[in-house]
Amino acid sequence: MLDHVTLRTADLEGTRAFLETVLDLKPGYRPAFGFPGYWLYAGKDPIVHLIPGRAGPVDRHGETIDHAGFRLADYHGRRRKLDALGIAYSTMDLPELGERRLFVHTPTGILLELVFREGENFDGA
Repeated sequence: MLDHVTLRTADLEGTRAFLETVLDLKPGYRPAFGFPGYWLYAGKDPIVHLIPGRAGPVDRHGETIDHAGFRLADYHGRRRKLDALGIAYSTMDLPELGERRLFVHTPTGILLELVFREGENFDGA
């Protein structure tokens, strides 16, 4: 089981606000490290740690973590929310797995995969 993901970002506040808005995560307790950052919680679990990083192009060909995936509920509600916020996304339906996916980028270009397993039909609705 994955415990958490740590994301480095040149826009600590913007990325925090984005993840709070898009994923409904909440900032919570974080030990007093000697550098800034946030721990963002889903319920009682701090699943995303944010720390400062340098700005630079995202190299999807290098050896790195490509994206972080989050299991969420309410596929259609999440799409409506992204549309209302003007956040671009792409979709992928995997009916053989009973899954739908949305792909979004944080303000600094980190790719997030939002996975929904709700038994929804796949008629394009």
